[in-house]
Amino acid sequence: MNTLYWLWIPATILAAGAQTARNAMQRHLTETLGTVGATHVRFLYGFPFAIAFLAVACLVAQRMPPVPDASALGWIAAGALTQVLATASMLAAMRTQSFALAVAYTKTEPLQVAIFATIVLAEPVTATAAFAIAVACIGVVAMSGNPWRAGGHDWRATALGIGSGGFFALSAVFYRGGILKLGEPVFWLAALTALAIALGLQAIVLSAYLGFTNRPALARVLGAWRPSLFAGAMGALASAGWFTGFSIATAAAVRTLGLVEVLFSFAVGRGFFKQAAKPNEIAGVVLVVAGVAILLLNA
Repeated sequence: MNTLYWLWIPATILAAGAQTARNAMQRHLTETLGTVGATHVRFLYGFPFAIAFLAVACLVAQRMPPVPDASALGWIAAGALTQVLATASMLAAMRTQSFALAVAYTKTEPLQVAIFATIVLAEPVTATAAFAIAVACIGVVAMSGNPWRAGGHDWRATALGIGSGGFFALSAVFYRGGILKLGEPVFWLAALTALAIALGLQAIVLSAYLGFTNRPALARVLGAWRPSLFAGAMGALASAGWFTGFSIATAAAVRTLGLVEVLFSFAVGRGFFKQAAKPNEIAGVVLVVAGVAILLLNA
């Protein structure tokens, strides 16, 4: 095992924190850029930062980045595509009448990661890890109240929510596969190389899509470069953390620990906005912490 194996833990926590900041900025940009435009910001303005991160990594490692072969490119491209599909599904899920139900189902991602990683990467989780994942996911759902009661039998919300979680899960698995396929012994260099490729592909594809379907939206994205830089920087930093985690640990472990993002959001809401905590939220926090603790103690 790599002597620096433990670094996946701070890398993942950093990713979760940066993602919280990026999400907050993207919600603000949605008001002026729309959902597709605000989503594109994370890719278009994150790409230059990814290149900068890779350049620094090359200087530190004193070597050039690995040259991906067709197999590695295929895995990374699959991760990039499924990540875009996951984001689109999530936005569609959030527009359903059963918002809470849809969001709750997206949080099945770590469970789906464990399943897909076993099938695609032959990385089965242990019984203890599976239990930790289940506990943490139940905690996240608990924090949203009782979404099933509120949602009734809204099968569209269910399908979109599970679909979004599934695409995010596949994206994590494909990214880990692509990083491993690079065959680069310096893990952070492999991670940042894959990140630069993924963000480059996403920036090109979404720019072309908006150019053909909604040029005014693309023009607004380009015109809002000043406020978008922060979202891009935080998005690239978050992805750098996720990819570094994927380069060391299993995708299931990384995405489960990544659930600490909901704890960060909870802390911001209670500390900054002075919102009172509800009993279900407190119970959810306890379960998330317990699940993450079990995972880390057995990592």
